[in-house]
Amino acid sequence: MATAAHSGRSGSGFGRLLRSRDGSSIRPTPFRSILLIVIVLNLFGLLMILSASSVTSLDVYGSSWYQVGRQTAWFLMSLVALWFTQRMDHTDFARHISKLVVVAWGLLLLPLMPVIGISVNGASRWFGFGFLRIQPSEIAKLVLIVFTADLLTKRANRVNDWYQTLAPIMGVFACFAILLMLEPNLGTTIVIAAVLMIMMFVGGVATGPLVALLGLLAAGAAFFAFSVPFRFRRLMAYGDPWKDPQHTGYQALQSRIGLANGGIFGLGLGSSRVKWGYLPEADTDFIMAIIGEELGLIGCMAIIGLLLAFGFLGVRVAMRAPDRLGMLLATGITAWILLQAFVNIGAVVGAIPITGVPLPFVSAGGSSLIFTMAGVGMLLSVAKRTS
Repeated sequence: MATAAHSGRSGSGFGRLLRSRDGSSIRPTPFRSILLIVIVLNLFGLLMILSASSVTSLDVYGSSWYQVGRQTAWFLMSLVALWFTQRMDHTDFARHISKLVVVAWGLLLLPLMPVIGISVNGASRWFGFGFLRIQPSEIAKLVLIVFTADLLTKRANRVNDWYQTLAPIMGVFACFAILLMLEPNLGTTIVIAAVLMIMMFVGGVATGPLVALLGLLAAGAAFFAFSVPFRFRRLMAYGDPWKDPQHTGYQALQSRIGLANGGIFGLGLGSSRVKWGYLPEADTDFIMAIIGEELGLIGCMAIIGLLLAFGFLGVRVAMRAPDRLGMLLATGITAWILLQAFVNIGAVVGAIPITGVPLPFVSAGGSSLIFTMAGVGMLLSVAKRTS
């Protein structure tokens, strides 16, 4: 009886993620390892969001718990998204991809509409109301990854024909990129382009056309970066933030001050100084600076280590995937999360210009977390079927 009771408890709720459909235990790796890493990163993110946002939340909303309360709600919803996608067969994701592409493109139009769209700091990237705000660019990332994986799978025997593979992928990407740049959102556009390039390279698209495309995309990114005044000022601040320390270089300098304050071991959890109104977006794009200040280099390396471990396991899933579609899905999702983490951390430490891209699983943000976790669920779906 005790054994039966224990079996019933372990088979209910979230614990089902650790068991296959026939009730047998799933191997510790890579499924459980990926799931464990993602949950740890999320829980650590909630802790750091509480610390990073407590001062501003108290000042603006009257409660230090406001922002972390919102993020906890998003985290619970993201668990539902992960649970749902990991239960599906990975081949099901591509079944209705054409319709999903149209829906995702349509959703990208909503933030640009005067009444529906929500503008923050000059960017119109959200739609919704009150607590519920959706950033459709996060949906676009996932849909484009599935679309590219599906097309490269269906046209595997024509992969060297750039007209049959590279052209349609870049055509669909261009339709999305136009709307993303109208928001404007250059950082997300660059991340998506890089992920699709990696998927096409892994999928066997000829190197020559890919190199030519890379040059074209780099030229386009440079044009948009230098032709728009606020991006040009941001690039100048990246080169020398001390040239305008009170305006364009302010955020970059405060981020570095926070990291410098933390040193190797940090000032202690909750002891950040720059979060007291000095560092904008402390709980979102620049949460790594708060981690560095409070937990030091050791805390930052722990986060980086977990992300690298996630990347290693994601590559392992891709290499052992049961079919080409699973391999490409695992490749795209792993590349997406690692590239986004690289761009975020690079901006925080001053290695690359600031782009406004959040740190996966750790930064505050609802729709970003939900669709990233949905992507992880897809990766777990492939992982359950690896050889």
